[in-house]
Amino acid sequence: MEKEPIFDVAQLAHVEIFTPKPDETLWFFKDLLGMQESGRQGQSVYLRAYEDFYHHTLKVTEAKEPGLGHVAWRTTSPQALDRRVKAIKDTGLGTGWFEGENGHGAAYQFRTPDGHRMELLWEVDYYQAPEDQRTPLLNRPQKRPTTGVPVRRLDHVNLMASDLKPNVDFMMNNLGFNLREHIRLKNGNDAAAWMSVSPLVHEIAMMGDPLGGKARMHHICYWYGYPQHLSDISDVLVENNIRIDAGPGKHGVSQAYFLYVFEPGGNRVELFGDAGYLIFDPAWKPIMWQEEDLEKGIIWYGSQLPQEFFMYGTPIIDTIQTAAKTG
Repeated sequence: MEKEPIFDVAQLAHVEIFTPKPDETLWFFKDLLGMQESGRQGQSVYLRAYEDFYHHTLKVTEAKEPGLGHVAWRTTSPQALDRRVKAIKDTGLGTGWFEGENGHGAAYQFRTPDGHRMELLWEVDYYQAPEDQRTPLLNRPQKRPTTGVPVRRLDHVNLMASDLKPNVDFMMNNLGFNLREHIRLKNGNDAAAWMSVSPLVHEIAMMGDPLGGKARMHHICYWYGYPQHLSDISDVLVENNIRIDAGPGKHGVSQAYFLYVFEPGGNRVELFGDAGYLIFDPAWKPIMWQEEDLEKGIIWYGSQLPQEFFMYGTPIIDTIQTAAKTG
């Protein structure tokens, strides 16, 4: 008998990243990627892309080293939030409620089995554009920015785990994520998994950490919409001494047209120039890429990924720190 699906988590709401270079990180996101500042509190600055409807989708917090602060998921209702909180409490991975902060109300905090900090919330503040930023295109929250090559919306986050399976199982069994694609190695274990609660191929990806690190972040991703914009932003990045990690190119997995770069604080950022494909089939069977299929699965258009791509995450592990630091 098929397991009853869980429809309690609606979407990726926001991601917090840590940076040891807050001014330079903000310059990258605001001046080059055209993101908008929507608030400040303590050592944190809140940002959003111009088609993000919420108060913020990115929280940039000053810290000693780069890395993931937390990932926030919005539920489909207050009742759904209560159900998922109970499920997480039963796993013993919940860390408790907090009253909320800029942009949203009360949230329940928890950790994945690997230790990634996450939270669930329902109440959010919607962005209200000032008069000079209102647009006659009424299905947009604001005018398209004229700064940089602006990203349009938050797309996904990719996390690294010391042991992949328990983390993937946790997301699926307790939060209702669907496995969309995965890579199966010859030894029978999975190397990576792409999961979503919406028709997107993924709001979260998880990959095994070959260096054995715990709770590291591989990248955060924002969506552009058109491949031409990746060519445009590549020019801007090169001219402003931002290191391009890989691309532009196209993955077989997710069919994403991508560009990976390092923001000045050291976190990897992916930029999408195409939406990949959407999944509407309620009986979707996950696509399994065998190890021998990966020539087309990882890259089928563009240059190959550097070996460092699979090892580098934040916080940085010393063995590759000098190879991937920026600035």
